[in-house]
Amino acid sequence: MTGNLIEQAADFIRENDGFTLIAHISPDGDTLGSALALYGVLKELKKDAQVVCGNRVPPNYVFLPYADELLSPEAARKLPFAISIDCADALRMGVSAPLFDAAQSTLNLDHHVTNTAYAKMNVVDGSAAATGELIYKLAMRLLPCLTEPISVCLYTALLTDTGSFAYSNTTPETMRIAADILESGIDTYEINRLVYRTVPYHKVKLLGLALNNMELLCGGRLGLTAVTLEEMRSVGATEEDTEGVIDYVRDVDSVEVAVLLREVDTDVFKASLRSKRYVDVSKISRAKNGGGHAFAAGYTAHGAFGEVYAEAVRMASAALEDEAWKVS
Repeated sequence: MTGNLIEQAADFIRENDGFTLIAHISPDGDTLGSALALYGVLKELKKDAQVVCGNRVPPNYVFLPYADELLSPEAARKLPFAISIDCADALRMGVSAPLFDAAQSTLNLDHHVTNTAYAKMNVVDGSAAATGELIYKLAMRLLPCLTEPISVCLYTALLTDTGSFAYSNTTPETMRIAADILESGIDTYEINRLVYRTVPYHKVKLLGLALNNMELLCGGRLGLTAVTLEEMRSVGATEEDTEGVIDYVRDVDSVEVAVLLREVDTDVFKASLRSKRYVDVSKISRAKNGGGHAFAAGYTAHGAFGEVYAEAVRMASAALEDEAWKVS
């Protein structure tokens, strides 16, 4: 992506005031880190701004600067300008979408290749490892230097969407940005501990249930598991506690494609998809009107559990065998 689009986004922020920043539902480290970093930038610029999400901040991200200022859509004001952050499509904004729709002008900042360009101005870079990379480039155009709170948010965005800089989406540019962020003197060990090494007991119990439910198919190349609402309630877990469960399925040595089905309502399931080397799971998700990246994607499925599970098996099995589903 050329710097011209980033400069246009910077001009959009310089020339206007009154911004609603929207993080996506089931928030992860990239959408929260990016949204809160941009919120910090706007505060430094003395702009009127608010950051909104349809779900609460997960426990492992409450340490983020400005996290205590995140609002529910119901508590938010109607401001003239709206910026969606890390949302591949409008549906990812969930109940925050009306705030976006009501704005007189909108900006979409994202790095998903499946982004549907739904805003008036769309700054989307599929080559970026995280939306945090785009926010960093914006910040460098708008501020003389990064403050420590903004740096903590940006580092968290990069850390989580690259799997601690281990995923294939990590580029030399990602590492250069991370190095520049580190110049602010942030405590990266503490950030890593809070994000990855501080786990509630009920989340560990849920992980045990999910791993017990795991099944290997296609000669071990396909790993699937599922958790029901009843199972989550039995250990006192919520949907945010399922974050990271899919990684344990993917990490089985023989697995190429991993699927996690999470029940969210009667006959409604969220499917999380991961792959290791050659299957483009975003093609599976797009076939179900979902979105994501080549190696990490998701979709929503409707129907009885047995039907949803069987369909996930069919699609993933086909993806393992058909060249059309391979990473191009």
